[in-house]
Formats: sequence, structure tokens, C-alpha cells
Amino acid sequence: MSDYAGDPSASDTWLALAEDPDAVLVDVRTRAEWSFVGVPDLSPLGREALFVEWQAFPSMQADPARFVDAVGSELERRGLRKDVPVYFICRSGARSAAAAAAMTAAGYSSCFNVAGGFEGRLDAARHRGTVEGWKAAGLPWVQA
Repeated sequence: MSDYAGDPSASDTWLALAEDPDAVLVDVRTRAEWSFVGVPDLSPLGREALFVEWQAFPSMQADPARFVDAVGSELERRGLRKDVPVYFICRSGARSAAAAAAMTAAGYSSCFNVAGGFEGRLDAARHRGTVEGWKAAGLPWVQA
């Protein structure tokens, strides 16, 4: 059993975001990843993802309290309650699982980890983005 609400696929996450105007996608990767790899594009839904690093460069140390404060402040600014569905995404699912668990521990009741993340695991040729995750599902994304 996980310490958060579940691990929907990228496609299921897209559908949930499309169906619930209050649902939020939080990309927890680093600024470098956003810039060089790309970001989920929610513009077809008339929305934007929230970008908050789980691990900030150059230390690459997670600071769960800082993260929870940053995400919580943004959700509050948007007028969203602690029971709003929040979907966390990273490269392949590890950081976003930790982020979902941290937010759940802070009292947010509907936190999800996007299974496979943005790029997913490596394929046989050692490339990401073809096996699982947001890109492999053919969901909209843009270069930041």
C-alpha cells in the first residue's frame, strides 16, 4: 500500500484533468529538465501545470517542507481545498511518488503519482520516452 491515493497512468491522468477543472498537475522535475526535456502541455484543456522542484539544483537534496509549503501556497492562491485531486509527475515516477507522499502527510487527501512519469523507463536502446509515461502515451508536451 502506498502513502498516497494511487498511481494512474499518464493517459488516465490526462482524462482526470480534462474531467475535473479543479484537478492540478504538478511537475516536480528540475528547471533543467523542464528546459531541456520539455513539459506537459495542458493548453488544450485551457490550463497550465504547476512547476515546483522536488530537488533543487545544485544541491539536489529534497526539502519536503519547502516543497509542501510551495505547492500548498499555490493551491491556496488558486482557492483550492486540501481534497482537490493533485497529480505529481517527474521523469519516471520516483520523485513524484515522494512528493505525493509528502503532500498526503501534510493533509492533502487526493494526491496521485503519475505512473511512468514524463519520460518513463529506458527502452532497449537506453532511450526514454518510448516505453511508458506522458511522452510515450502521445500526450501534449512542449519544449519550455
